[in-house]
Amino acid sequence: MSARFRPAAEDSRPARALLVLAAITIGVVILALPLAAVFTEALRRGWGVLWDALAEEDTRAAIRLTLVVAAITVPINTIGGLAACWAIAKHDFPGKRLLVVLVELPFSVSPVISGLVFVLIFGAQGWLGPWLQARDVQIIFALPGLVLATIFVTFPFVARTVLPLMQEQGREEEEAAATLGASGWQIFRRVTLPNIRWALLSGVLLCNARAMGEFGAVSVVSGHVRGMTNTMPLHVEILYNEYQFAGAFAVAALLALLGLVTLAAKTVLERLGRAA
Repeated sequence: MSARFRPAAEDSRPARALLVLAAITIGVVILALPLAAVFTEALRRGWGVLWDALAEEDTRAAIRLTLVVAAITVPINTIGGLAACWAIAKHDFPGKRLLVVLVELPFSVSPVISGLVFVLIFGAQGWLGPWLQARDVQIIFALPGLVLATIFVTFPFVARTVLPLMQEQGREEEEAAATLGASGWQIFRRVTLPNIRWALLSGVLLCNARAMGEFGAVSVVSGHVRGMTNTMPLHVEILYNEYQFAGAFAVAALLALLGLVTLAAKTVLERLGRAA
């Protein structure tokens, strides 16, 4: 067997050790060190300063707004992602490939560009801006704009997590249930959903983590109004630019902690899914 197609298990021990060492080094430098720096800076002046920074009025408003946006975005994307997965994996119809492209589109478009598109559509000088102003409806620089931008950016996470599993499982079980007289809702609730529940929960966690941490799209549509339209990532930027490093690193540490909790929960769900 040529060296070009030699299995990794046949590589020499020094080569395997070198590859493992390189992977660990890259992970430490790119991931672990920045996280350690964030938590170190957040705690540099002690727990009291950290809690005071998190208790500041604008910070609490940013935390509330972030949670509200995530609470609205995640259920919408969960329902939409499941509907898209169900249609793509279980049915054949004209435009199926187009739907797949639309599901993956947010991964290909810069979040900043997506934010600008919403400004172009709903802004004061946008296509629908005058119509909305005449009816005293504000989308941009308000909660609806933040939600729309976040929905667009985070939509693929549930769909792309669940879709491969649904495609792998095929349609046989659903077709058998339909033959026995089950309705569409009964098929989904009793056949499809139990088979994808762990992947679905994993996708929901990823969607939630991205919704709370999104910066680019919401930065464009928020207007950066302190205490009103600033989410946690935007608030970190403002505090850092104003040299309020204790507050900036306190909020950044909270965001990092939420990300680590999400990663741990996702790992547990993946293990449960493999064991099921």
